[in-house]
Amino acid sequence: MSDLDALLLELPQHTADGQARAQVLAANAAVQTESASYVDYASRGNVLIAGPAQAALECARRLQGTLQCLVLVPGPSSEAAQSDAPGVTVVQGQLSAVDGYLGRFRARTKVRGQEFELAPLFGPRVEYVDLVLDLAQPPCLRQDLLPFGYFAPIDDAQREEALRALPELVGEFEKPKFFDYDPDICAHGRSGLEGCRRCIDACPALAIRSVGERIEVDPHLCQGGGSCATACPTGAITYAYPPAQTLLQAVGGALGAYLQAGGQAPQVLFLDGAAGLAAFAPLSGRIPESVLPFQVEEIGSVGMDAWLAALAYGAERVVLFSTRAVPKSVLREMSLQLSYAGAVLEGMGYSRDCLQLVLAGEQEGNGALETLCAEVAMKPRPRASFTPFDKRTTLRLAVDHLFAHAPAPQPVAELPAGAPFGAIQVNADTCTLCMSCVAVCPSKALYDGSDRPALRFVEGNCVQCGLCHAACPEDAIRLQPRIAYTPELYRDMRVLHEEEPFCCVVCGKPFATQAMMRRMDEKLAGHWMFRSEAARRRLRMCETCRVQDLFTQEGGADVYDKPRRDS
Repeated sequence: MSDLDALLLELPQHTADGQARAQVLAANAAVQTESASYVDYASRGNVLIAGPAQAALECARRLQGTLQCLVLVPGPSSEAAQSDAPGVTVVQGQLSAVDGYLGRFRARTKVRGQEFELAPLFGPRVEYVDLVLDLAQPPCLRQDLLPFGYFAPIDDAQREEALRALPELVGEFEKPKFFDYDPDICAHGRSGLEGCRRCIDACPALAIRSVGERIEVDPHLCQGGGSCATACPTGAITYAYPPAQTLLQAVGGALGAYLQAGGQAPQVLFLDGAAGLAAFAPLSGRIPESVLPFQVEEIGSVGMDAWLAALAYGAERVVLFSTRAVPKSVLREMSLQLSYAGAVLEGMGYSRDCLQLVLAGEQEGNGALETLCAEVAMKPRPRASFTPFDKRTTLRLAVDHLFAHAPAPQPVAELPAGAPFGAIQVNADTCTLCMSCVAVCPSKALYDGSDRPALRFVEGNCVQCGLCHAACPEDAIRLQPRIAYTPELYRDMRVLHEEEPFCCVVCGKPFATQAMMRRMDEKLAGHWMFRSEAARRRLRMCETCRVQDLFTQEGGADVYDKPRRDS
């Protein structure tokens, strides 16, 4: 039995809501987190200790005998010079760069402006540093989630914790692979252009990098923060521990059973890990009996698709219960996503208070208690029964259901910049219908006109990645973040811009647009290659007639009126 299961069995059930909750939660609320694959680490036990001499040497003395220590001190020190402890090597220098993870760190120092690897100082065949204890202030690495095996304590308590943990990190280890990635629907790049980089910017571990038109996640650096999956607009990167579909099936099942058992106004509470459970435990006996808790591996992995689906499945409020252990970058991304989801709800007449992020504070999370005890803003409505699919489909199914029962629906609502829904605006005066935007669109939101010059658009497919804007040579495209609720607006293909075709002046074949020919005339006006009328007329011919005219009229000779060398 999990810790959450044990806690759920102790929740009060004095009311009909509590009794209904008791019937369903023990079986349904604990979402099983099983990984399909794992990531391996191997550490032989050499540790680099970098920082002030006194502190670094003291740490080395405490670790000697269990770990082989290399101490890097910033300058000459009598204490460093006198150190001859077995298993401890002292060198002078400062840590200039670190990258890698447990068992495979590359650590470097600079000597006269040139960088040198530190690993060979452990022995002639040593390629990597296994562990790093960075005592410098500021430390070399400063991301929110540091790599496994890298410690950067900021006070005595954290230093003691690191000294206890380091000897345990010798041997072979494994952790779950937290993510799945589908490059076919990734909107990061096309044709050498960069579009969406939301996952890169959201990752607290700096585990994601751009690789041409795709992204690459280092599974050894990834620590399952989950904000990449929450930020991804297409669902190309998904959280796999557990998958969103597994979580939503458990949430939907529990809500359905609770309502069927006579429970009223259910609230879904997501909490994460040991820290979340420890912060929630003191509140568990005081929260309303209509609250259904669900523990997930990381609170940052529960995104907009899960929040809105939970509301569609019958929840009156969704509360994200966070702690100070959650990285700041993850909290920022959650707050950003909540601003998008709140605007989506407001556009249908619902209150933003249906979604809440609360941080367990120093007073046993009283802010969370007040939120959960506040009056529920969302009124009862029919419960959705759809099966969760991929992220975009689940989002649309949830929004469609909420819209069908909305208190004040409107066709369209504006969203904050960066939202994963929207339209594009095309400047008809500058667009030449070159179709560069169609060529790079990763989500099949843009189409050409097939048999005539036109740009067509399916709003429901647009993820606002910005690739169309980046690809447009005329700067004619602007993103318009918004949510379209009615099917005729988001499902139906509509024409954004169209023109009459420009036809070959010889055979009449359409081969360009009127705007493209006007733009070409403007750009080539005065060019020495097109001074003659014959050369300018040839531009108005299709590719076949142009070649025929060149050889018929000019005999294949150089037809351009080049300037004379003596002029």
